[in-house]
Amino acid sequence: MNKINLSDISTRAPEGMDKKAVKAVTQEIVQELDELQNLLFAEHKHAVLVVLQGMDASGKDGLIRNVLGNMNPQGVNVRGFKAPTEEEKDHDFLWRIHRFAPAKGMIHVFNRSHYEDILVQRVHKWIDDETAVKRMQAINDFERLLVEHNNTAVLKFYLHVSEEKQKERLKERMEDPHKMWKYNKNDSTEIKLRKDYLKMYEDAIEHCNDVKWIILPSDQNWYKEYVVAQTLRDTLRSFRMEYPKL
Repeated sequence: MNKINLSDISTRAPEGMDKKAVKAVTQEIVQELDELQNLLFAEHKHAVLVVLQGMDASGKDGLIRNVLGNMNPQGVNVRGFKAPTEEEKDHDFLWRIHRFAPAKGMIHVFNRSHYEDILVQRVHKWIDDETAVKRMQAINDFERLLVEHNNTAVLKFYLHVSEEKQKERLKERMEDPHKMWKYNKNDSTEIKLRKDYLKMYEDAIEHCNDVKWIILPSDQNWYKEYVVAQTLRDTLRSFRMEYPKL
């Protein structure tokens, strides 16, 4: 693919979209997702992995709650990946990830993912470029393994948020009592590295694109939720699932 420049890509919904109408459509899709997820669980032939990557305050938590919160919790698993534990450091970098790949019948969501190991670690120079290239090759192999050997649909979203909106949301974490629990003292340090993160995201999107990325404008939550819900709905429909018969 051609080299992308995330700074040239809008972080807002396309012009002309009606917020109220889109939110109504999203709610219809969410209701349909509940039935499709039940079918997925019952038929037990396919799996879905949703990968959510983005800057701090790009809105991953709210997206998960509003799009997948209506589904049967028996068939959905959400996993966040933060700094690796000592045990995880003793294994290859994908060991902790592969354990949580979805089984057939399941939808798994990675709130941050294996991509942290070629994003955060490169920005902070904990790994060199040679190691990063090897890891990107391993990531492509890993995702291809899930797709080709376990009937797993891998949906990868980069939540593209503007610097202005990011700062606004981080400020809310210090002022809104309902959001203070999200506050992290490192937020102010990390946002100063925004340009470095964008560069590493561009590299990851360019070189780990065997399974295609969706660059998702994320300044407006209603649009972000609509795109993810629609993509997941269309993916599940494409399986042409049926309930097992006696």
